[in-house]
Amino acid sequence: MIFETSLLSTAYFPPIEYFAVIANSAKVEIESGEMYQKQSYRTRCHINGANGLLVLTLPVLRSAAKEDGASSHKLPTSELKIDYSKPWLLQHKRALEAAYMSSPFFEYYMDDIYEILDSGEESLLALNTRLTRKICELTGIGTPITLTDGNFILPGAEELTARNISDFRESIHPKRESHLLERLKLEKPYWQVFTNKQGFVPNLTILDLLFNEGPNAISFLESESYR
Repeated sequence: MIFETSLLSTAYFPPIEYFAVIANSAKVEIESGEMYQKQSYRTRCHINGANGLLVLTLPVLRSAAKEDGASSHKLPTSELKIDYSKPWLLQHKRALEAAYMSSPFFEYYMDDIYEILDSGEESLLALNTRLTRKICELTGIGTPITLTDGNFILPGAEELTARNISDFRESIHPKRESHLLERLKLEKPYWQVFTNKQGFVPNLTILDLLFNEGPNAISFLESESYR
């Protein structure tokens, strides 16, 4: 065990380092009490297509504003609803198929992933949590995942130290450089669909690892010191 309890933000098909944290933790808590943050992994993921890096964004309803006119982006993440008026689901499926149809394990796992995406889940937090738990199941990660009680704890608070919680809510972010995989000694390449054309692209969405490595994905997530 490297981390006793890890605290993560909710995330939509988050990067490999996110699941490396889960795989190397005794237990994981996903934050449910924070205010929503735009341009983070909470509503976006990075895949690699034929023309390079592609960002898939999950739209949320801005109309879920309070009576005082506050934007939904001022609401707790737990209250955010997914915007199905936009064709994001079809776009994301087409992008995933274009990027990974030729990968070894796409057809093996796609039905499990699509079943959740097609469920019409209204809540952003609920959808992300279902997807995260399913991917843990598919990759063989047995770490228990729970939601926090809704009482937000500020980063750096003494309570985190007292409870021996490792806080990754802000460090795993698309706009911040991370050395987490290096820290866990998990910086190792694997075969990707466009490796011959683009070279290896690290820390993409967990789907990239799952579709390309299948049952062997767990070996890229568990640190040697954890096993």
